[in-house]
Amino acid sequence: MWEDIDIPSRRVLITGATGLLGRAVFKEFNENNWNAVGCGYRRAQPKFEQVNLLNSVAVHDIIHDFQPHVIVHCAAERRPDVVESQPDAASQLNVAASGNLAKEAAGIGAFLIYISTDYVFDGTSPPYKETDVPNPLNLYGKTKLEGEKAVLENNEGAAVLRIPVLYGEVERLEESAVTVMFDKVQFSNKSANMDHWQQRFPTNVKDVAVVCRQLAEKRMLDPSIKGTFHWSGNEQMTKYEMACAIADAFNLPSSHLRPITDCPVVGALRPRNAQLDCSKLEMLGIGQRTPFRAGIKESLWPFLIDKRWRQTVFH
Repeated sequence: MWEDIDIPSRRVLITGATGLLGRAVFKEFNENNWNAVGCGYRRAQPKFEQVNLLNSVAVHDIIHDFQPHVIVHCAAERRPDVVESQPDAASQLNVAASGNLAKEAAGIGAFLIYISTDYVFDGTSPPYKETDVPNPLNLYGKTKLEGEKAVLENNEGAAVLRIPVLYGEVERLEESAVTVMFDKVQFSNKSANMDHWQQRFPTNVKDVAVVCRQLAEKRMLDPSIKGTFHWSGNEQMTKYEMACAIADAFNLPSSHLRPITDCPVVGALRPRNAQLDCSKLEMLGIGQRTPFRAGIKESLWPFLIDKRWRQTVFH
């Protein structure tokens, strides 16, 4: 009588499942025949488990109760300016909690994927391979690099996945450094300065989620899948160019956007061009890339102020 009920036997635990990337990772595994459990903190209930990752007992309990085969660790303090202003809290989450999670994963033989960042590089000699020597310019990059080391020291079978600036279906425009520009694009009666110095590679969270799932599924068949990997979109754009592409995607004017070619002087230091070389994953047949214009249109149309444009853009 149970034959036709398919309960997925592969279990995955996702930290930071309430965040921009975590939501996409949860959805990707959940829709591809994995039994996915997500945990979050402030925004967890009712969909996700509420777990404080700084509480080692709570972390131990959920991992031992659920017994995941794979853990994708998306939770982090990822805002460079917040890390600079709250270094201790950021280090607790990005380093200490990551090392503890890696130790717990090793204890039950789970495969851990730790999400890291292109900001571990100084941006002076791109593109960067996994074997290139990191040299983070800001405290955010430093804490994520320390997190990588803590993970691999506590769990030699773990994977580190470095990714660049993310965008996707946001709950609020501020959730992504890419989507947050949409208001400036839409309010075309007001000129807006846009960074045209830092070279970025905007990457869709859906694509990163696919990479995590493919990596996990490959690992189930091949224990040599471990260590450091890079994934990134392949369209190089400054914030100014992204803003122009967003305007163009929605048939909005962009003449009010002003490119600023000087190195930014406020906030945490940023690498000029930390392009990631993704050939290692590509050689494994892993990866997906959504064209920026298609991905950004899908992400932003719910936030379009002038609904008349929706008619022209979508019908």
